[in-house]
Amino acid sequence: MNKLKIEKQTAVIRALVEGSSIRSTERMTGVHRDTIMRLMVQVGDTCGEVLDHTMRGLHCQRIEVDEIWAYVGKKQRHVQDGENPAQVGDFYTWVAMDADSKLVPSFRVGKRDAANAHAFITDLASRLENRVQLSSDALRLYVDAVEAGFGPDVDYAQIVKAYEAEPLGPGRYSPPQVVSTSKFRIQGKPDMALASTSYVERGNLTMRMSMRRFTRLTNAFSKKVENLKAAVNLHFAYYNLVRFHKTVRMPPAMAAGVTHEPWSIQQLVELSN
Repeated sequence: MNKLKIEKQTAVIRALVEGSSIRSTERMTGVHRDTIMRLMVQVGDTCGEVLDHTMRGLHCQRIEVDEIWAYVGKKQRHVQDGENPAQVGDFYTWVAMDADSKLVPSFRVGKRDAANAHAFITDLASRLENRVQLSSDALRLYVDAVEAGFGPDVDYAQIVKAYEAEPLGPGRYSPPQVVSTSKFRIQGKPDMALASTSYVERGNLTMRMSMRRFTRLTNAFSKKVENLKAAVNLHFAYYNLVRFHKTVRMPPAMAAGVTHEPWSIQQLVELSN
């Protein structure tokens, strides 16, 4: 990896953030898959540090939060007694998105439990400078986490969706249809007309398209938690700082006033060298 020129490293990272798998990136660039993995972890870890430093003092108005599923090593139903649950099985990426700039100010990879919910919401609250309107799905863990992380300084609503039964025929892999949606005020005075999780849910699709280990019905998955975290760090650094969002016509970090110009993939790579 250390012998690769910056241009080659950039080509590898560019392929990864655009949704190529490790092996397809190997075929396209001629770089060995082990080197690609080490480079991804190195750049991803640096990206995590960059985001932690830059996503501070934000003035977002409406934040949507959600969780997206993946797994490490094997799916949860195949995890056996004696295996470390912190290293294998189902994992969730907790994601917060600013509905206006489409910025992702905070995210966290971990289990879907109270400890990770609290850590995620507390981290989100620490990055915001003003009172916000917060929207989430009906996950009960959010209620206590929001109260602990924000205290009384938040306007919080939950969106509860009811889905049709999962089809058993040829359409079983299609997303279930939403049959009803209800909104509930949980805390403060949220504008219920603006309560929504649509943007962050659309962001989940971007994640599944941009990281092969998140794509459903494939044989791609993370072998180690560290690899999953590095891939997520890399994705959100690219998403926030480099990639132009079609709606705001600039990277979300620019739309949110975090940066004054777009970053490049090469900049992210150079910071890790």
